[in-house]
Amino acid sequence: MFGKLFKKKENQEIELFAPVDGEVVPLEEVPDPVFAQKMMGDGIAIRPSNGKVVSPVDGDIVQAFPTKHAVGIKASNGAEILIHIGLETVSLNGEGFTIHVKEGDKVKKGDALVDVDLAVVEEKAASTVTPMLITNMDSIEALNKQDVKQVRASEDVVITVK
Repeated sequence: MFGKLFKKKENQEIELFAPVDGEVVPLEEVPDPVFAQKMMGDGIAIRPSNGKVVSPVDGDIVQAFPTKHAVGIKASNGAEILIHIGLETVSLNGEGFTIHVKEGDKVKKGDALVDVDLAVVEEKAASTVTPMLITNMDSIEALNKQDVKQVRASEDVVITVK
């Protein structure tokens, strides 16, 4: 009787907006095999033009790494999104990163997640390229990447997920 009333929002399609301003890089071209070979999930990457990282979607923060280099968000349709700022940035132990969220926070598209000093990342890490992945691909019916080259954070749709 109450099945439809309390049913989860599965098979709902959502749009993921760019989490940073910059140039879109195909995941396969990211100079790190973990991302390029989609070992952690599928998605896109962006070479950021500034250090403002924002939420690509409305959702819940499920992971805020102590090293401040990555944030996990669960969207309303169940998609689990990982934003990994730069490559080999975990070794910076938070240097150059200011995080604005914690696990359990609710966020809206465009809310500030992390500010990053790109000069520090450029100097001390492998790359500033920022992958955004869907990490629970086994639960995803469809993932469609938009054919865009330059994006603006929270303004341009980069992926639709169902």
